[in-house]
Amino acid sequence: MSNERVIRTADLSRLEGNIRVLADNIEHVSGQVSSVSQEVLETQSKIEQLVQEFQEYVRKDQLEKNLQLAETRLVKVRQEIETKYGHYSEVRRRTTGILQAVDASLVKKETIENSTEEHMLAAPRYWLAPALIALASWLNDNKELADKAMMEALRRDDEKTSLFFALVTRRGARYKASREWLDRYFNLQDPHQLEREIVVLIDGFSNGIFGPDARIKTGKQIETWIEELSQKVGFVEEQHASWKTALQMKTQKSSGESYPYLKDYSPTWPNLETSMEGAKLHAIIHDYFTDIFQKEITPSKSIAFAVDALLDTLVSKFDDEELPLRRDERLLSLIVNENGDRDRAQTMFAAEKTLEERISFTQLLTNFAMHPEVSNASLATQKLSIALSKEWIRQAHDDLTAENRSNVPYSIDISIDDWKSHTNDGSNEAELIQSLTEHMEKRKEDDLSRVKLESKHWGALMFGIIFGAMGFVLPFFFVLGAVGIIYWYMSKRNLVNIKARVVQDYERLLTSCKDILRAVLADVVEWRREYASEDVKAGKVTEFLDTISPEQYSFSSHDNARAVMKS
Repeated sequence: MSNERVIRTADLSRLEGNIRVLADNIEHVSGQVSSVSQEVLETQSKIEQLVQEFQEYVRKDQLEKNLQLAETRLVKVRQEIETKYGHYSEVRRRTTGILQAVDASLVKKETIENSTEEHMLAAPRYWLAPALIALASWLNDNKELADKAMMEALRRDDEKTSLFFALVTRRGARYKASREWLDRYFNLQDPHQLEREIVVLIDGFSNGIFGPDARIKTGKQIETWIEELSQKVGFVEEQHASWKTALQMKTQKSSGESYPYLKDYSPTWPNLETSMEGAKLHAIIHDYFTDIFQKEITPSKSIAFAVDALLDTLVSKFDDEELPLRRDERLLSLIVNENGDRDRAQTMFAAEKTLEERISFTQLLTNFAMHPEVSNASLATQKLSIALSKEWIRQAHDDLTAENRSNVPYSIDISIDDWKSHTNDGSNEAELIQSLTEHMEKRKEDDLSRVKLESKHWGALMFGIIFGAMGFVLPFFFVLGAVGIIYWYMSKRNLVNIKARVVQDYERLLTSCKDILRAVLADVVEWRREYASEDVKAGKVTEFLDTISPEQYSFSSHDNARAVMKS
């Protein structure tokens, strides 16, 4: 066998074609890498948006569940009230039924007396049962039984019984007896710890139910209570806090839809939102008070109808046994009203203090003024309560106004992509556009500086040269060397395309960011304008409060007496 090695010239045409295909593929892949990089950024943005949408979905789902649960529990609580205390309703209905039956002379007095005795057996702990027996016995001239029943009613609930008979005797035009019962009721009261049924007394006073002497007595007693409470250390601060809370509960939550760009691109938005809500509160408070005082009070057609309405309120709204369930009912109702927002409902419930067993007279005035539907206050009582409390309301409103104004952001931060700056009133648009442009230009230059050949490309060139030199010994190495050199060359040529795409992407990004910035500045200008227009309405609240005084709202349609009260 010959030792001569025959080296045949390889046909490289096919390999050269494959190398060109490989080079094209390398360029294509490089372009795809750049495209994928951009898609990754877009995907991250979409993921962040998806997270926000998911969190909003979870929040709404929780609110819906809270709402459904509250509605279900509300039905159960009301059923429990009916089950436990439903038999009291029959006793309560008999109160005005007896009086109206006597007025019409349609029922025998003996029948009335017998029916009330049956209720005594059905409601052994209820104060109203013996009170009705006393009333029936009094109508039937059975003094001995009337006295016994009255003492039992007083033992069960002295305050409600005293107020009950003050109203009943007033209905019968027995002014002296009514005044004596009122005196007894007043002697039982502590202005620091009053029960909720005091609203019946205030309703009687503000609607002119009681006679002239009783009205004067009640007016002076109200003055005395307020003066006594005013001597308490910390009273002023307590009233400020109470009324500030009551007024703040009228705040309406903003949706943020009026300023979408500020909401999305300003870290200062939460403060801006709170400040705008505080400014809009002025108009809400003003409209709330003016609406109350613009309503006409329709007097009852007779004293009997007026007293019967008060008696219905007294006997049906203030029983302490029902209070725990009434509290549950109120809280659940607030959750339903707030569409499942349990936290806000609990805050409102805590602020109301309408279902406390005993609270101060001034807190009761706040309840009558701001929560008449829960405290069972009439329109006349609501007006009187606001008039009596106007100085505390003014001071609380002034404090809220000052606090809100001090918290208005002077500088509004802006964050678009990774660019951050600020504006005061949106007037520095040119400066911000320049800053944004410079920022994007720097980012672009930084990204372009990173578009360069990497060590793998230079390694390919080095190995290409080495393998090319080795190809003089073995032609196969020419192929490997050519692959390395071509890979380096095509990668270098592709840098131009990548840089062009980077420049193009930044041009689009800058245009988009400029549009967003202009929209944000437009929102800033509009926000400042709206805030100023809403904030100036604070003066309307003060002006309105200056026009009212307590004596305006203690006039009676049933007698011509006017209580002299301090304004």
